[in-house]
Amino acid sequence: MKILLLEDDTALASILVDYLEDDYEVDQTYSMKKALSLSEEGRYDLYIFDINVPDGDGISLLKELRSFSDTTPAIFITAFHDTKYLKSAFESGANDFIKKPFDLEELGQRILNIKRQFGLDSKINIDENIIFDMQTHTVQTPEKSYTMTHKESDFLHYLYKNRARVVSSDELLQNIWEFEEMPSDDAVRTVVKNLRKYIGKEHIKNVRGEGYKFE
Repeated sequence: MKILLLEDDTALASILVDYLEDDYEVDQTYSMKKALSLSEEGRYDLYIFDINVPDGDGISLLKELRSFSDTTPAIFITAFHDTKYLKSAFESGANDFIKKPFDLEELGQRILNIKRQFGLDSKINIDENIIFDMQTHTVQTPEKSYTMTHKESDFLHYLYKNRARVVSSDELLQNIWEFEEMPSDDAVRTVVKNLRKYIGKEHIKNVRGEGYKFE
């Protein structure tokens, strides 16, 4: 699991990186602009953003990321105790909020909750008979084990973690493929066809005119 941490307090940032790197891969920056650049260069499983940083704020950053259909879960950390910031954070698309000072264990538990909610553990039970392993990019069924391409694995995980809603082809293209390799809608249909061979047609529904939904 890969985390992008935006925190301008150098002492706190160092403590958080040391703590998080025991279990996760972490990229840390003090700058909103650098955080935006990092998010464009690579994919992350979780954002942890401070609200106030020298060149902007985490809320504006998350709003911009959400405008590009980036659904990566986000936790805000802040020294503010005013409820207006809490409201703004959730309106921007945040999934959780933690106020300074906080225990590292509290942050750890909030991350575990996000992992459960968004299926960020390595192994996911598609159903009682099918196991999807994100780390090895495999699907294990009672009859056979399938090894997927990285794109197929990313695609399946994206549908799974957004299983509460319909995901459009455009959103899938923007979030699974890099900008310079942006393919046509045919690529989405091809991946869906392959995934249905692995896990069954019943788990990926085609919602006419809207996109796909994991069930």
